[in-house]
Amino acid sequence: MKMMTKLLAASAIALTLGSAASAKTLVYCSEASPEGFDPALYTAGTTFDAASRTVYNRLVEFKHGSTEIEPGLAESWDISDDGKTYTFKLRPGVKFQTTDFFTPTRELNADDVIFSFERQLKSDNPWNKYVNGASWEYADGMGFPDLITSIEKVDDLTVKFTLSRPEAPFMADLAMDFASIMSKEYADKLEADGKTELLNQQPLGTGPFQFVAYQPDAVIRYQANPDYWAGKEKLDNLIFAITTDASVRAQKLQAGECQIMPYPNAADVASMQQNSDLTVLSQEGLNVAYLAYNTKIAPFDKVEVRKALNMAINKQAIVDAVFQGAATVAKNPIPPTMWSYNDAVKDDAYDPDAAKKMLSDAGVENLSMKIWAMPVSRPYMLNARRAAELMQADLQKIGVNAEIVSYEWGEYLSKSKAEDRDGAVMLGWTGDNGDPDNFLDTLLGCDAVGGNNRAQWCDKEFDDLVKKAKQASDQEQRAKFYEQAQVVFKEKAPWLTIDHSKVFMPMRKQVTGFVQDPLGYHRFDGVDIAE
Repeated sequence: MKMMTKLLAASAIALTLGSAASAKTLVYCSEASPEGFDPALYTAGTTFDAASRTVYNRLVEFKHGSTEIEPGLAESWDISDDGKTYTFKLRPGVKFQTTDFFTPTRELNADDVIFSFERQLKSDNPWNKYVNGASWEYADGMGFPDLITSIEKVDDLTVKFTLSRPEAPFMADLAMDFASIMSKEYADKLEADGKTELLNQQPLGTGPFQFVAYQPDAVIRYQANPDYWAGKEKLDNLIFAITTDASVRAQKLQAGECQIMPYPNAADVASMQQNSDLTVLSQEGLNVAYLAYNTKIAPFDKVEVRKALNMAINKQAIVDAVFQGAATVAKNPIPPTMWSYNDAVKDDAYDPDAAKKMLSDAGVENLSMKIWAMPVSRPYMLNARRAAELMQADLQKIGVNAEIVSYEWGEYLSKSKAEDRDGAVMLGWTGDNGDPDNFLDTLLGCDAVGGNNRAQWCDKEFDDLVKKAKQASDQEQRAKFYEQAQVVFKEKAPWLTIDHSKVFMPMRKQVTGFVQDPLGYHRFDGVDIAE
């Protein structure tokens, strides 16, 4: 069945290319399937590429290739002196997309903004549980239900957010994918028809490309939004050819079957750089890979056990084998390119003998555990299976029997959030907004337990420091709090920090206008293909 699906997908791409000889079509060999098309429900970059960065916009946006904020659906804004009131003036004349499944009758207004956020903030909102097991990981994990006390419609083109406290990263947070603005009119129609689930299957927004069709695990088709408020894109068609194997992605790129691919195997980069038909962009990633212990489950609830396991694993060997020099060993939960990085922190030394003794002193013998390995390539971990095998061998040396497990990507992300999850899960993060809060609070704060906090770790000392940093207005003061939080993190060891990677982006020479993003997004607005 999978082979038939792939053949049908290949035929669909070929027909699209063949039937649009005069149209510009770009094929992107994406690395995995999206979990859905409602970006507020998810946290994976794969999903954001397929939904929020194609179909949707936000009140404010990140400039291409930057973490700097610029106007989006809001053309201007005012912030009160006490930092608690944000008033946004919406851009007039913004149209929602007209598709085969919905024709809007009005333009963007304040009702759409209120709908997009309140469904995430209020448990009694009819859209709060419209998907089975709906989890608003970002909104909940960042404390938005407590932070935002009200969202008011001043008039059709003016929206006022009132906060319970000052929040330094709030504007950057609003440029993140979970803050994408949806059509309330479209949602109302789906609700009236009893088809609310389609909001997560047939997305409709104001963005540069509009959704056409999705063949699960095979292909996603988009076309340029002719009414895009920033002007119609130069590309007429955009196709995501879902190709999970990095070697196959590379073959397709070199054969011209796709024009851009992410996450090449480290071993393939040098030959790609020498290929005269290709351009290979590269930059230091704003990322971290980690192994999160479930600190709620014995014996991982003991700091000594977590420290011992950290000391048993040779992280440099993982970096060498998986990245072949294109990554550095991580000691902190934020990357060294980010402000407030605490370089004075000392990493856990690789010392199997000391690790074995520490386990014994903690009363732990004959430990068996699971290592969860991701089934897909990510910028921070190109080959999770290989990394897990190296960890498994290292742990065996200190008498720990580790079993490697994995699941389909969507299932992996969902199951790994469970507070009673067994073992240690390998994951990672690319910064969403350039702020340390997006790592330290989003991934390790108490509000994120059961969601992005895969270690299920709630430490009062750490959490208090991060909360103080969020509320401080001076960046120097914020940095001091974050530096102290990194010391606490290292002492308590909820993770094995693995690496910070360099990110490569190969593409055909004909592609112009593609900008590599420090936040790890793959955006196709502004992209063209030379004739």
